[in-house]
Amino acid sequence: MSEEAREKPSNFIRDIILEHNRTGRFGGRVVTRFPPEPNGYLHIGHAKAICIDFGMAQEFGGRCHLRFDDTNPTKESQEYVDAIMRDVRWLGFDWGPHLYHASDYFEQLYAWAVQLIKAGKAYVDELTAEEMREHRGTLTEGGRESPHRSRPAEESLDLLERMRRGEFEEGAKTLRARIDMTSGNLNLRDPVMYRIRKAPHQRTGDAWCIYPMYDWAHGQSDSIEGVTHSICTLEYEDHRPLYDWYLDQLGVHHPQQIEFARLNLSHTVMSKRKLLELVNAGLVTGWDDPRMPTLAGLRRRGYTPEAIRDFCERIGVAKADNLVQVALLEHCLREDLNRRAERRMAVLRPLRLVVENYPEGKVEELPAINNPEDPSAGSRRVPWSRVLYIEQDDFRDPPPPKYFRLSPGAEVRLRYAYIVRCTGVTRAADGTVAEVRCEYDPASRGGDSGGRRVKGTLHWVSASHSIGAEARLYDTLFTAPRPDEAEEWKSVLNPKSLEVLRSCRVEPALAGAPAEARFQFERQGYFCVDARDSRPGALVFNRAVGLRDTWAKIEKGGG
Repeated sequence: MSEEAREKPSNFIRDIILEHNRTGRFGGRVVTRFPPEPNGYLHIGHAKAICIDFGMAQEFGGRCHLRFDDTNPTKESQEYVDAIMRDVRWLGFDWGPHLYHASDYFEQLYAWAVQLIKAGKAYVDELTAEEMREHRGTLTEGGRESPHRSRPAEESLDLLERMRRGEFEEGAKTLRARIDMTSGNLNLRDPVMYRIRKAPHQRTGDAWCIYPMYDWAHGQSDSIEGVTHSICTLEYEDHRPLYDWYLDQLGVHHPQQIEFARLNLSHTVMSKRKLLELVNAGLVTGWDDPRMPTLAGLRRRGYTPEAIRDFCERIGVAKADNLVQVALLEHCLREDLNRRAERRMAVLRPLRLVVENYPEGKVEELPAINNPEDPSAGSRRVPWSRVLYIEQDDFRDPPPPKYFRLSPGAEVRLRYAYIVRCTGVTRAADGTVAEVRCEYDPASRGGDSGGRRVKGTLHWVSASHSIGAEARLYDTLFTAPRPDEAEEWKSVLNPKSLEVLRSCRVEPALAGAPAEARFQFERQGYFCVDARDSRPGALVFNRAVGLRDTWAKIEKGGG
């Protein structure tokens, strides 16, 4: 066991592994696996599982496999396989040479199915899916045996082989385990092991037309790979007796299945079926839409792998379901980017500001700190000129009470530059402010206030030096904290989840910013260069998170 494992706070999964190592079970080995089905993109809930699977292996000097549960060719694709591998690597984990697929074991799984038939533990059934549901019973009433349950093993072997050759239509026959139709656990009421699917597989092509069910493939795949600790979410707890039954009947290596509570994040849905529905219905722009909880979407929005790993560490590992506030995830990102993101000035809703007593044609290069949290980040020069842009919200006429920004006669400091005093405004025909005029104090450069109390500091950019950009401001995708509990989950989609600002002006230091580069736009929040739509001369920035930390208020019980 590593020193890291000894020093980390305990959780019940770590305690189980420690006890196994103490007693010598599995010979002190720790082998875990992350087994995604390639039928969608990974989301933040998968990130928790990835951190647990790979994290436990790392702590105890073991290894973690990446194994694709590719047993349903009608819903899976190579696109999803590639995306999953990309996301796991981006999150900071590596499976080394241990990349596997359930389809690697199709022949062995079939051979084991034959073994169970010969042992009287499995049979070919001809009930339809509807008939099977009727025979299954309920939580309070036992099921009824299929009329084919007593079929001779030789007949089931022949039918299974013919199923494999494609002689029967989909739904005509299944292979079922013969366990106990009266069991209190519905998963043990003769579960289906194989069903007919006449669809090409992305890896095996048309070699198979029968495919194993998850419960049949999962435990045996773990066994083949020598997995010691099969860690999964709580919905598989009732499946564990079936996991154990298969392995015990075959007499093969038997890993320990351990279940933990899945991640439930507020204002979010985690169902891949629902996420796919959002994509297919055009309610989002794709799996990597920055409003999606997918790792691809979070990455595009500006989240860092470090922030996501920190979030997964903070929420911990538990047996009980609970709802985690999205504000905690945002807090983790804000903390990470505060340390690493360089500062820039960007005006999202520009208002023209003319410094009337500054010489026309003159330009100054003023020093600006890149990151006050990181002295090694150094500084840059920002151009100052007679005509600037400030935010529309930073000017009011007349000003409301306790307004410390710019208004007629008021003074403010422009960040890294000078104190200015508003001397007048120009209004458009509709009465809105089109231009603000001011005078600057040449002696106030670099922070010298001359003894005056100036409460407001504004960001700005030079009109002639700044560059145009688009900013996308994101809110939660759903208005309700628990959208799954709404009568119709799509009815609580947030119509204001995206605001697009196309007339932004940003300082020239951002001109060459590469895709996924992250910055703090002073007084605005943390932004990321969009990896899909941004290009030189047409910059697009996604706001990852604002500067206001709502998590601190929640922690203190304020909301």
